[in-house]
Amino acid sequence: MSMNYPRRTKEQLAARVAQDIFDGAVVNLGIGQPTLVANHLPAGREVILHSENGILGMGAAPQPGHEDYDLINAGKQPVTLLPGGAYFHHADSFAMMRGGHLDICVLGAFQVSATGDLANWSTGVPGAIPAVGGAMDLAIGAKQTWVMMDLLTKQGESKLVEKCSYPLTGLACVKRVYTDLATFACTPQGLQLLDAVDGLSREALEALVGLPIVAAPPSPLQNQDLS
Repeated sequence: MSMNYPRRTKEQLAARVAQDIFDGAVVNLGIGQPTLVANHLPAGREVILHSENGILGMGAAPQPGHEDYDLINAGKQPVTLLPGGAYFHHADSFAMMRGGHLDICVLGAFQVSATGDLANWSTGVPGAIPAVGGAMDLAIGAKQTWVMMDLLTKQGESKLVEKCSYPLTGLACVKRVYTDLATFACTPQGLQLLDAVDGLSREALEALVGLPIVAAPPSPLQNQDLS
């Protein structure tokens, strides 16, 4: 069913997430797709990127041929360091995470519940990282936890669910879910639709997800007369 709609590519999805990161935010980008967000941060917007292996102030991915494999993120990918960036012990890095010093973390997921429960690790999924790593610390310690993932599995099942069946990473911690078809807010009352790809209605999304989805109320800015 989802193939009837224009899906966001991984790069388009990363750009959509980057669009919402506010100026001055301290942000952790999780292993996998979330690392692409670093390449799409708007010019002129200061975003301080953190990695749990002990880096603050990462830049975009290095150009081909300029990789330094002594400078890597938590996913062992080569990264760059912006002026003023710093290295430190990973225990200090986890203290930043647990101490509430990160504004946003962006994580991948196997499942997210309508009320924001997160499941993003498993020992029983082929190709999955067989440990939770820093995800629990990030999910609970960051002021906002966002998830970036495909809406459907390869089998066509929704990754947004009423109740997670995978091991939980955190309870009611996810505030937003960015997917290839739509963007959602997770609330105590359930899912809110923030935006969707062209031609995909809220009713069609409800059919895909199998859960009720309400339209988000307009922001105060949308209610203002800007003429």
